[in-house]
Amino acid sequence: MRQSSLVVVANRLPLDDSAARDGACEWRRSPGGLSGALHAILQQTPATWVGWDGEVGLAPRLPDLGAVRLRPVALTAAEQAGYYEGFANSTLWPLYHDAVQQPVFQREWWETYRSVNQRFAEAAAEVAGKHAAVWVQDYHLQLVPQMLRELRPDLLIGFFMHVPFPPPELFMQLPRRVELIRGMLGADLVGFQREQAAHNLAQLAQKLLGAEASDDAIIVDGRTVRTGAFPVSIDVAEMRALATRPDVVKQVEQLRHDLGEAKRVLVSVDRLDYTKGIEHRLTAYRELLRDGHVKVRDTVLVQVAVPSRERVESYRELRDRIEGEVGRINGEYGRVGEPAIHYLNQPFTRAQLAALYQTADVMVVTPLRDGMNLVAKEFVAAREDGAGALVLSEFAGAAAELSQAFLVNPHDVDDLKQTLLRALEASPEDRAARMEAMRRHLAEHDILAWARAYLTELDHTGRLARRFIGRA
Repeated sequence: MRQSSLVVVANRLPLDDSAARDGACEWRRSPGGLSGALHAILQQTPATWVGWDGEVGLAPRLPDLGAVRLRPVALTAAEQAGYYEGFANSTLWPLYHDAVQQPVFQREWWETYRSVNQRFAEAAAEVAGKHAAVWVQDYHLQLVPQMLRELRPDLLIGFFMHVPFPPPELFMQLPRRVELIRGMLGADLVGFQREQAAHNLAQLAQKLLGAEASDDAIIVDGRTVRTGAFPVSIDVAEMRALATRPDVVKQVEQLRHDLGEAKRVLVSVDRLDYTKGIEHRLTAYRELLRDGHVKVRDTVLVQVAVPSRERVESYRELRDRIEGEVGRINGEYGRVGEPAIHYLNQPFTRAQLAALYQTADVMVVTPLRDGMNLVAKEFVAAREDGAGALVLSEFAGAAAELSQAFLVNPHDVDDLKQTLLRALEASPEDRAARMEAMRRHLAEHDILAWARAYLTELDHTGRLARRFIGRA
């Protein structure tokens, strides 16, 4: 395979699931997902993306995806179970999200996680040109930076953590905590969504490795590893253009008609995940209906729950609980032809999401914990009309930037109820002022600004940022 001067290493290739094996490759753009975040940067940039195609067995031969060459990494069924469903998503994911659900520790998962990380590192080393930049993404691949440094010390290595990084008292529960910290610190630059995460890493490096550490630099093995916060964003221009497309405008009109022209519409779009606060949200909405603060004749909730990790038992149980609660609420408060909640457990296209965002009087984004939450930013970017209100969890990374949203503690059902009512009853002038401020911030802090900031810090010469961001 040809070598590249920029290599992205992520758990998944950015492929549409239905197209991964038939040769018709398209970008996979899940709501707020990694591939969506990097799409604007890489769609015209010569690069190689190393990742898993989502299927077990031999790695397929895949054509280029625009300017991006694809380097698949194969996983067996046992590796999918131990590395992906096990250590990554049953151990690290819940622990990194404040142990919202109890993490599971199984010793055999670690060995599989380590061996799969080694395979990713070897694949990246194979396709990276001399002195190339390799950008490793997220918690699935925390060991890759150090493994890659041992294989290719000539490389410039970046690591970015898209999810929250926990405080020491939580991280210290991990049986393989030292190896995970050393793995991350194999990078030249470790990036996070928020400054607190960099502080957490510095504390852990001091405690576990005896390293000299501050919130922006850690000295380990004679090297200085830089750290910092680089809040990820979205392709604002793409979402704004999508929102004004004639077919999307027509979808908005149809949705408004179908939901009831006179009704106030609340919308939530989430991956089906226990960190997203869907159950708390449904409880709050049920109580608002019970107490008569909202009525089915004038208000409706649209809950999109995109399927996620359906092989993991805890996710199947979550889906069953949510579907049961939606059924109970509709059974008790709905009317013929007028459900209290429209619940959709299915993927949505980008155009459908843009239409749904514009249908919302109130967008409800209330995760219990989230690294960033790009759905909130997509909603703001889509509102070319300057209308609509955003109810946003204090525990989403986006809250630090979108401070004009109606911020809420999603763990507090009473606060959630009161904030939903405040957003529903806010004056058009109040909503417009809040939306204008958030849109102004997003216009200045889009996905290209994020990548430019990160790559400039990774390579102080500015070569990377000029070469790759200039082309996007």
